[in-house]
Amino acid sequence: VAAHAISNLSNDYFGYRRGHDTPDSPRMRYTMHPIASGVLDSRTLLIGLAILGAIGTAIVLYFWAVRGPVAMGFALAGLALLYLYDAAPRPLKSLGFGEIAAFLVWGPLMVGGGYYVITGHLSATPFLAAVPYGLGVMSILVGKHIDQADFDRNHGQQTLPVILGEHRARTLNRAVVVAMYLIVVVLIALGRLTPFAALVIAAFPRARRALSVMGRPRPEAPPAGYVGWPLWYHRVCLLHNRQFGWTYIAGLAVGAIVSSLRAG
Repeated sequence: VAAHAISNLSNDYFGYRRGHDTPDSPRMRYTMHPIASGVLDSRTLLIGLAILGAIGTAIVLYFWAVRGPVAMGFALAGLALLYLYDAAPRPLKSLGFGEIAAFLVWGPLMVGGGYYVITGHLSATPFLAAVPYGLGVMSILVGKHIDQADFDRNHGQQTLPVILGEHRARTLNRAVVVAMYLIVVVLIALGRLTPFAALVIAAFPRARRALSVMGRPRPEAPPAGYVGWPLWYHRVCLLHNRQFGWTYIAGLAVGAIVSSLRAG
């Protein structure tokens, strides 16, 4: 939780400093930016970051003491990606690698690393199981960056959709959504996941909706009653991944419980 909060606040702070989160940015049209909206000043936000950083450091030191240098390695990798994403002089977010960084952090690093610090054992299965979940987070970010590509391009923000162009970016994101399901099927076939992981099929109607929406250009204006404009592809990917994520976690949990009962 602390790491997630640090990531969000850091992104807000450095995005504002770089001139990306301004009063005319798409961000201000669908949600509140703590500094650009005038709710907080930079100093207050930095104080909050310092407090969260202290909490995060204490957690890292605890797991370093309990699990050793491997746990520290995971923590340092996460900190490096956090810094490189938006705080570095040439951040990954402006080089077309921000979306890939999000996949790595929310997928293999968080899940695989989390498994290690909880159990004390390294295993390939958690890293593999994390791939579909990480791809889901990546799909949300790619969708968002497609939606605000014009603004990012004009402000020197070379996100992946800016580099690829809208059509290629939409094609990529459709492939990412399909890959989420294909990888689950492959992992079940290989015995890395139990058949209960197939519960993700419950999210497939939302996947079909996401694929359909991303297969067409965004409308010139939002439909009547639409909430969240100018986000369009972001929203449909978010709704899909929310259901995919919960059903995937549920399938993994049921599989772990059943396997534990059989072993007992």
